[in-house]
Amino acid sequence: MSILAERERSRSPLIGAAELAEFGDLPAPTPHTEAELAALMGLLTVVKPRIETVTIGHSRDAVSLAAAEAFAAAWEARGGQVLASVDWPETAASWLRPARRLTAEAPDAWVVAAAPLGFAQLARRLRHSTDWDPARTFAFASLRDSRLPALAGPDIVHGLRGATTDGGTWHVRHRWVMS
Repeated sequence: MSILAERERSRSPLIGAAELAEFGDLPAPTPHTEAELAALMGLLTVVKPRIETVTIGHSRDAVSLAAAEAFAAAWEARGGQVLASVDWPETAASWLRPARRLTAEAPDAWVVAAAPLGFAQLARRLRHSTDWDPARTFAFASLRDSRLPALAGPDIVHGLRGATTDGGTWHVRHRWVMS
C-alpha cells in the first residue's frame, strides 16, 4: 500500500468546520407521521431475504427519540426483534463508540431517526470503521435532505432508503436523493 493510500485510510472521517459551512443550516427533525411510520414498515417487510432483526439508531433530540420508540413498538408488535437502540449527540470527537454499538449485533437491517448533520458524521465513521451497509439501512423523513449525500461524502450513504411524511418513499443513489 502506498504512503498516500495509507494516510487517506487512516484519516479521520470527521466533517471539518470549513466543509460544514458550505452546507448552511441543516434542518432539525420534525415529528414523524403515521403514514411515514407505515411506509417505513412497508419498506422493511418487502425486502428479501426477510428482515427479522433490526438495530435502531437515533439522534438524542426528543423528536428522533419518539420516532425510534414508535418504530420499535410497531416492529415488535409485528413479531420483529430490536437488537439494540443506539443514540448519539449532534457533535462528537470521533463517532467510533456509537458506530461500533450500532453494528455490534449484526442485525438484518438498521433503522435511523436522526438529524442530517449527526447522521452524516456517524455514516462517515460507520463506513470508515465498520461493516455497515447503507443499502441495509432505512430512515425516517428527517434524512430526506438533498444535501445529505454531499455532506456524508462520495457514496457513503448510497443505497440508503426511507419514508416520506406523506407515506411515500425515497432512496439515495450516489449523490442524489430520489423520491
